[in-house]
Amino acid sequence: MTAVTIGALAAHFGRDVERGVSKAVGIVEAASRDGVDLLVFPDASIGGYIGDLRKPDPTELPPTLDPHGPELAAIGAAAGHMTVCIGYTEAAQGERYNTAVCLSGDGVLGTHRKVHQPAGESMAYAAGDSFDAFDTPVGRIGMLIDYDKTFPESARTLALDGARIIAALSAWPASVTDRAARLPADRQSRLFDLYDCARAAENQVFVVSSNLTGVTGSLRFLGQAKVVGPGGDILATTRSKGGLAKAIVDVDAEISRARRVLDHLAELRHDTYHPRRKQADARRGQPELVRENPAAGG
Repeated sequence: MTAVTIGALAAHFGRDVERGVSKAVGIVEAASRDGVDLLVFPDASIGGYIGDLRKPDPTELPPTLDPHGPELAAIGAAAGHMTVCIGYTEAAQGERYNTAVCLSGDGVLGTHRKVHQPAGESMAYAAGDSFDAFDTPVGRIGMLIDYDKTFPESARTLALDGARIIAALSAWPASVTDRAARLPADRQSRLFDLYDCARAAENQVFVVSSNLTGVTGSLRFLGQAKVVGPGGDILATTRSKGGLAKAIVDVDAEISRARRVLDHLAELRHDTYHPRRKQADARRGQPELVRENPAAGG
Protein backbone atom coordinates (compact mmCIF):
# COMPACT_ATOMS: atom_id res chain seq x y z
CA MET A 1 0.00 0.00 0.00
CA THR A 2 1.22 3.47 -0.91
CA ALA A 3 0.79 6.81 0.81
CA VAL A 4 -0.46 9.75 -1.27
CA THR A 5 -0.55 13.47 -0.56
CA ILE A 6 -4.02 15.00 -0.78
CA GLY A 7 -4.74 18.72 -0.92
CA ALA A 8 -8.02 20.63 -0.54
CA LEU A 9 -7.95 24.28 -1.59
CA ALA A 10 -9.72 27.31 -0.14
CA ALA A 11 -9.29 30.35 -2.40
CA HIS A 12 -11.05 33.25 -4.10
CA PHE A 13 -11.83 33.11 -7.81
CA GLY A 14 -13.76 35.70 -9.78
CA ARG A 15 -15.33 36.20 -13.21
CA ASP A 16 -12.11 36.77 -15.17
CA VAL A 17 -11.56 33.44 -16.91
CA GLU A 18 -8.06 34.17 -18.18
CA ARG A 19 -6.93 35.29 -14.76
CA GLY A 20 -8.62 32.29 -13.14
CA VAL A 21 -6.87 29.84 -15.44
CA SER A 22 -3.51 31.53 -14.81
CA LYS A 23 -4.06 31.41 -11.05
CA ALA A 24 -5.15 27.75 -11.19
CA VAL A 25 -2.13 26.77 -13.27
CA GLY A 26 0.18 28.50 -10.78
CA ILE A 27 -1.46 26.68 -7.85
CA VAL A 28 -1.20 23.34 -9.65
CA GLU A 29 2.48 23.90 -10.44
CA ALA A 30 3.24 24.86 -6.82
CA ALA A 31 1.34 21.83 -5.50
CA SER A 32 3.25 19.58 -7.87
CA ARG A 33 6.55 20.88 -6.53
CA ASP A 34 5.27 20.10 -3.02
CA GLY A 35 4.54 16.50 -3.98
CA VAL A 36 0.72 16.71 -3.99
CA ASP A 37 -0.88 13.75 -5.75
CA LEU A 38 -4.55 14.85 -5.60
CA LEU A 39 -5.53 18.52 -5.61
CA VAL A 40 -9.18 19.55 -5.23
CA PHE A 41 -10.11 23.11 -6.23
CA PRO A 42 -13.38 24.79 -5.21
CA ASP A 43 -16.53 24.79 -7.29
CA ALA A 44 -16.67 27.58 -9.86
CA SER A 45 -12.93 28.18 -9.76
CA ILE A 46 -12.88 29.12 -13.42
CA GLY A 47 -15.34 31.96 -14.07
CA GLY A 48 -16.74 32.26 -10.54
CA TYR A 49 -20.13 31.55 -9.01
CA ILE A 50 -23.44 33.44 -9.06
CA GLY A 51 -23.68 36.52 -6.84
CA ASP A 52 -27.18 35.98 -5.45
CA LEU A 53 -28.43 32.57 -4.42
CA ARG A 54 -32.11 33.49 -4.29
CA LYS A 55 -32.52 35.60 -7.43
CA PRO A 56 -29.47 35.33 -9.70
CA ASP A 57 -29.13 38.25 -12.10
CA PRO A 58 -29.45 36.78 -15.62
CA THR A 59 -27.12 39.49 -16.94
CA GLU A 60 -24.38 38.65 -14.41
CA LEU A 61 -24.08 34.88 -14.73
CA PRO A 62 -20.66 33.19 -14.77
CA PRO A 63 -19.14 32.74 -18.24
CA THR A 64 -19.46 29.28 -19.76
CA LEU A 65 -16.60 27.14 -21.02
CA ASP A 66 -16.35 24.43 -23.62
CA PRO A 67 -15.20 21.28 -21.77
CA HIS A 68 -12.88 20.60 -24.70
CA GLY A 69 -11.55 24.14 -24.82
CA PRO A 70 -8.09 25.56 -24.09
CA GLU A 71 -8.83 26.54 -20.47
CA LEU A 72 -9.21 23.04 -19.07
CA ALA A 73 -6.49 21.79 -21.44
CA ALA A 74 -4.05 24.25 -19.86
CA ILE A 75 -4.88 23.01 -16.36
CA GLY A 76 -4.53 19.39 -17.46
CA ALA A 77 -1.16 20.11 -19.03
CA ALA A 78 0.04 21.74 -15.81
CA ALA A 79 -1.25 18.79 -13.77
CA GLY A 80 0.98 16.26 -15.50
CA HIS A 81 1.10 13.21 -13.22
CA MET A 82 -1.15 14.88 -10.61
CA THR A 83 -4.89 14.32 -10.35
CA VAL A 84 -6.75 17.65 -10.24
CA CYS A 85 -10.46 18.30 -9.63
CA ILE A 86 -11.78 21.76 -10.50
CA GLY A 87 -15.15 23.46 -10.99
CA TYR A 88 -16.46 25.67 -13.79
CA THR A 89 -19.65 26.54 -15.70
CA GLU A 90 -20.00 24.11 -18.58
CA ALA A 91 -21.74 24.89 -21.88
CA ALA A 92 -23.34 21.76 -23.36
CA GLN A 93 -26.33 21.14 -25.64
CA GLY A 94 -27.58 24.67 -25.22
CA GLU A 95 -27.57 24.40 -21.42
CA ARG A 96 -25.27 25.71 -18.71
CA TYR A 97 -24.22 23.36 -15.90
CA ASN A 98 -22.41 23.81 -12.61
CA THR A 99 -19.75 21.21 -13.35
CA ALA A 100 -16.71 19.59 -11.77
CA VAL A 101 -14.06 17.90 -13.85
CA CYS A 102 -11.23 15.64 -12.73
CA LEU A 103 -8.20 15.58 -15.00
CA SER A 104 -4.50 14.91 -15.33
CA GLY A 105 -1.92 15.26 -18.05
CA ASP A 106 -3.55 12.24 -19.69
CA GLY A 107 -6.87 14.06 -20.09
CA VAL A 108 -10.29 14.05 -18.42
CA LEU A 109 -10.76 11.25 -15.88
CA GLY A 110 -14.29 12.06 -14.74
CA THR A 111 -17.04 14.70 -14.79
CA HIS A 112 -19.94 15.58 -12.50
CA ARG A 113 -22.79 18.02 -13.04
CA LYS A 114 -24.36 19.35 -9.84
CA VAL A 115 -27.62 17.53 -9.15
CA HIS A 116 -29.19 19.27 -6.14
CA GLN A 117 -30.01 22.96 -6.56
CA PRO A 118 -30.76 25.22 -3.57
CA ALA A 119 -32.95 28.31 -3.58
CA GLY A 120 -32.90 29.99 -7.01
CA GLU A 121 -29.87 28.25 -8.47
CA SER A 122 -32.05 26.54 -11.08
CA MET A 123 -32.46 29.97 -12.71
CA ALA A 124 -28.73 29.98 -13.48
CA TYR A 125 -27.92 26.32 -14.19
CA ALA A 126 -29.49 23.15 -15.50
CA ALA A 127 -29.34 20.18 -13.11
CA GLY A 128 -27.27 17.04 -13.51
CA ASP A 129 -28.87 13.63 -13.04
CA SER A 130 -26.31 11.09 -11.82
CA PHE A 131 -23.52 10.24 -9.39
CA ASP A 132 -20.72 8.09 -10.80
CA ALA A 133 -17.28 7.08 -9.53
CA PHE A 134 -14.26 6.73 -11.81
CA ASP A 135 -10.69 5.47 -11.67
CA THR A 136 -7.70 7.78 -11.21
CA PRO A 137 -3.99 7.38 -10.40
CA VAL A 138 -4.80 7.92 -6.69
CA GLY A 139 -7.69 5.45 -6.63
CA ARG A 140 -11.38 5.45 -7.40
CA ILE A 141 -12.96 8.88 -6.90
CA GLY A 142 -16.45 10.37 -6.93
CA MET A 143 -17.32 14.07 -6.97
CA LEU A 144 -20.01 16.19 -5.31
CA ILE A 145 -20.73 19.88 -5.79
CA ASP A 146 -21.97 22.15 -2.97
CA TYR A 147 -25.50 21.22 -1.94
CA ASP A 148 -25.07 17.65 -3.21
CA LYS A 149 -23.32 16.72 0.04
CA THR A 150 -26.35 17.77 2.09
CA PHE A 151 -28.05 14.59 0.89
CA PRO A 152 -26.59 11.33 2.29
CA GLU A 153 -27.79 9.45 -0.78
CA SER A 154 -25.32 11.34 -2.98
CA ALA A 155 -22.18 10.20 -1.19
CA ARG A 156 -23.64 6.76 -0.52
CA THR A 157 -24.24 6.24 -4.25
CA LEU A 158 -20.59 7.08 -4.98
CA ALA A 159 -19.34 4.80 -2.19
CA LEU A 160 -21.45 1.92 -3.49
CA ASP A 161 -19.91 2.59 -6.91
CA GLY A 162 -16.51 1.96 -5.36
CA ALA A 163 -15.34 5.49 -4.57
CA ARG A 164 -12.60 5.50 -1.93
CA ILE A 165 -12.21 9.27 -2.08
CA ILE A 166 -15.04 11.78 -2.46
CA ALA A 167 -13.98 15.17 -3.78
CA ALA A 168 -16.55 17.70 -2.54
CA LEU A 169 -16.11 20.95 -4.47
CA SER A 170 -18.02 23.91 -3.05
CA ALA A 171 -18.96 27.53 -3.50
CA TRP A 172 -20.59 27.47 -0.06
CA PRO A 173 -21.53 30.82 1.48
CA ALA A 174 -22.45 31.96 4.96
CA SER A 175 -26.16 32.02 5.72
CA VAL A 176 -28.09 34.31 3.38
CA THR A 177 -30.93 34.80 5.90
CA ASP A 178 -29.27 34.92 9.33
CA ARG A 179 -25.57 35.61 8.87
CA ALA A 180 -23.42 35.65 11.99
CA ALA A 181 -20.98 38.47 12.66
CA ARG A 182 -18.08 35.98 12.65
CA LEU A 183 -17.81 33.26 10.01
CA PRO A 184 -16.87 30.46 12.47
CA ALA A 185 -20.14 31.14 14.35
CA ASP A 186 -22.32 31.07 11.24
CA ARG A 187 -24.92 28.32 10.98
CA GLN A 188 -23.72 27.35 7.52
CA SER A 189 -20.16 27.11 8.80
CA ARG A 190 -21.26 24.47 11.29
CA LEU A 191 -23.29 22.57 8.71
CA PHE A 192 -20.48 22.64 6.14
CA ASP A 193 -18.13 20.86 8.57
CA LEU A 194 -20.86 18.55 9.81
CA TYR A 195 -21.73 17.29 6.33
CA ASP A 196 -18.08 16.70 5.43
CA CYS A 197 -17.45 14.60 8.53
CA ALA A 198 -20.76 12.76 8.40
CA ARG A 199 -20.43 11.75 4.74
CA ALA A 200 -16.92 10.42 5.40
CA ALA A 201 -17.91 8.48 8.54
CA GLU A 202 -21.15 7.09 7.10
CA ASN A 203 -19.38 5.60 4.12
CA GLN A 204 -15.93 5.05 5.65
CA VAL A 205 -14.21 6.93 2.84
CA PHE A 206 -11.99 10.00 2.54
CA VAL A 207 -13.71 13.31 1.85
CA VAL A 208 -11.61 16.06 0.31
CA SER A 209 -13.62 19.23 0.73
CA SER A 210 -12.71 22.50 -1.01
CA ASN A 211 -14.48 25.85 -0.95
CA LEU A 212 -14.32 29.40 -2.22
CA THR A 213 -13.31 32.31 -0.01
CA GLY A 214 -14.02 36.03 -0.32
CA VAL A 215 -17.15 37.74 -1.61
CA THR A 216 -19.12 37.54 -4.85
CA GLY A 217 -22.19 39.78 -5.05
CA SER A 218 -24.18 39.26 -1.85
CA LEU A 219 -22.47 35.96 -0.99
CA ARG A 220 -19.59 35.62 1.46
CA PHE A 221 -17.88 32.24 1.14
CA LEU A 222 -16.72 30.22 4.13
CA GLY A 223 -13.43 28.61 3.13
CA GLN A 224 -13.01 25.68 5.55
CA ALA A 225 -11.25 23.39 3.07
CA LYS A 226 -10.35 20.10 4.70
CA VAL A 227 -9.30 16.48 4.35
CA VAL A 228 -11.48 14.09 6.37
CA GLY A 229 -10.55 10.50 7.13
CA PRO A 230 -12.84 7.45 6.92
CA GLY A 231 -13.61 7.71 10.64
CA GLY A 232 -14.96 11.25 10.23
CA ASP A 233 -11.86 12.85 11.73
CA ILE A 234 -10.49 16.08 10.23
CA LEU A 235 -6.89 15.44 9.22
CA ALA A 236 -6.13 18.93 7.89
CA THR A 237 -8.10 22.17 7.51
CA THR A 238 -7.70 25.78 6.43
CA ARG A 239 -10.50 26.89 8.77
CA SER A 240 -12.06 30.11 7.46
CA LYS A 241 -8.87 31.29 5.76
CA GLY A 242 -7.56 30.68 2.27
CA GLY A 243 -4.85 28.10 1.75
CA LEU A 244 -4.24 24.42 1.16
CA ALA A 245 -5.28 21.74 3.64
CA LYS A 246 -2.83 18.92 3.02
CA ALA A 247 -2.56 15.39 4.42
CA ILE A 248 -0.41 12.37 3.62
CA VAL A 249 -2.56 9.25 3.80
CA ASP A 250 -2.55 5.59 2.84
CA VAL A 251 -6.06 5.44 1.41
CA ASP A 252 -6.48 1.68 1.20
CA ALA A 253 -4.88 0.99 4.57
CA GLU A 254 -6.97 3.59 6.38
CA ILE A 255 -10.23 2.47 4.79
CA SER A 256 -9.45 -1.19 5.52
CA ARG A 257 -8.73 -0.29 9.15
CA ALA A 258 -11.99 1.67 9.43
CA ARG A 259 -14.00 -1.24 8.02
CA ARG A 260 -12.20 -4.03 9.87
CA VAL A 261 -14.94 -4.60 12.47
CA LEU A 262 -17.87 -2.47 11.30
CA ASP A 263 -18.19 -2.35 7.51
CA HIS A 264 -21.07 0.00 6.82
CA LEU A 265 -21.41 -0.73 3.11
CA ALA A 266 -21.26 -4.50 3.57
CA GLU A 267 -23.83 -4.36 6.37
CA LEU A 268 -26.46 -2.30 4.53
CA ARG A 269 -30.03 -3.63 4.58
CA HIS A 270 -31.37 -2.43 1.25
CA ASP A 271 -34.60 -4.40 1.73
CA THR A 272 -35.61 -2.19 4.66
CA TYR A 273 -34.94 1.30 3.28
CA HIS A 274 -38.21 2.01 1.49
CA PRO A 275 -41.19 3.93 2.88
CA ARG A 276 -43.73 1.91 4.80
CA ARG A 277 -46.59 4.36 4.48
CA LYS A 278 -49.21 1.63 4.41
CA GLN A 279 -48.32 0.40 7.89
CA ALA A 280 -47.84 3.90 9.30
CA ASP A 281 -51.19 5.11 8.00
CA ALA A 282 -52.92 2.03 9.38
CA ARG A 283 -51.43 2.68 12.84
CA ARG A 284 -52.77 6.22 12.75
CA GLY A 285 -56.23 5.01 11.75
CA GLN A 286 -56.00 6.78 8.38
CA PRO A 287 -56.87 5.38 4.95
CA GLU A 288 -54.02 3.29 3.63
CA LEU A 289 -51.89 4.76 0.86
CA VAL A 290 -50.86 2.12 -1.61
CA ARG A 291 -47.75 2.88 -3.64
CA GLU A 292 -46.97 0.92 -6.78
CA ASN A 293 -43.32 1.94 -6.47
CA PRO A 294 -42.25 1.89 -2.81
CA ALA A 295 -38.83 3.30 -3.75
CA ALA A 296 -40.38 6.55 -5.00
CA GLY A 297 -40.00 8.21 -1.62
CA GLY A 298 -42.40 9.90 0.73
